[in-house]
Amino acid sequence: MKSALRHFANAVSGKSRERKWHQFLALMKPQPDETILDIGVNTTEYTDVDNYLEKRYPYPEKISVVGVSEDFTEFNKRYPAVRTFSSDGRNLCFESDSFDISYSNAVIEHVGPQPDQQRFLEEMLRVGKRGYLTTPNRLFPIETHTSIPLLHMVLTRRAFDTFLRLIGKGWATDYIFLLSERELRSLLRSAGIRNYQLVRNRFLGLPMTFTVTWHKQ
Repeated sequence: MKSALRHFANAVSGKSRERKWHQFLALMKPQPDETILDIGVNTTEYTDVDNYLEKRYPYPEKISVVGVSEDFTEFNKRYPAVRTFSSDGRNLCFESDSFDISYSNAVIEHVGPQPDQQRFLEEMLRVGKRGYLTTPNRLFPIETHTSIPLLHMVLTRRAFDTFLRLIGKGWATDYIFLLSERELRSLLRSAGIRNYQLVRNRFLGLPMTFTVTWHKQ
């Protein structure tokens, strides 16, 4: 049963990332000479849909990536043309407007509670002339990281973390800080991001993830 649920979750995730890939191309219209900073890559890949941008983008030499790990050995073997940097997404090691596009796919929910998430958005805004971000919807009835239905919506965070430890998913505690649409919009305003577009990506008619894009001018 668990393997069947995990297979289903991986299939849904794969379709979601494929759709977001085409969405990124349509919304951002990246040009061959434009630079992209991917904030929050996986230095070790656990699924076939990890590091989707690096797998699909036809100009890898224009991509720079940031991760908290200092060991990019495995990543560099897979993507030798991509530049790698060890840096915290809340305090990036780049000057303002260093990149044409700042990009982050399903990372903001892992950087910490809302003050950390606001700082993450501020840094995305600072280093990129345009921005692209995705994150799961906290009010979607299935928590997409653990595949657990409903409990993340009705339990307190402390109670949900206790439950995760009891069922052997303690890795997810203090790691997932999901946002509702209202919370995300509030953070965008607080981070100074005004000129943005928010897209609700639906599954079975319900918003499962959000995509946010913005331009500074």
